[in-house]
Amino acid sequence: MIDFQAALALDLTLEPVAAEQVVSGSPRTGSAALGVFNGQEFGVWEMSAGSMSDVEVEELFVVVDGRATVVFASGDSVEIEPGTVGRLSDGDRTVWHVADRIRKVYVTSS
Repeated sequence: MIDFQAALALDLTLEPVAAEQVVSGSPRTGSAALGVFNGQEFGVWEMSAGSMSDVEVEELFVVVDGRATVVFASGDSVEIEPGTVGRLSDGDRTVWHVADRIRKVYVTSS
């Protein structure tokens, strides 16, 4: 079976971020789980402009559109953009700062 998805063309419904996670602006997020591969969920996630805090799950991702700065509780930060491959660890505390939008393809264990 051949199964392909156009990550940039997927129509995601964005919902407001929970008030306790909003750092600034009015960020919205949405995702589409596309399936399971070797027991790991994969899909597409998007966040609109704004800043939000999050507690991460074990995840590998590739940014396909947009840019963001991700700040970790340790104070470390990383700029991500299309083509960035990243790994988040379960329990990482982050703040995502997005100027316009960011969209990523993810594989996660949770």
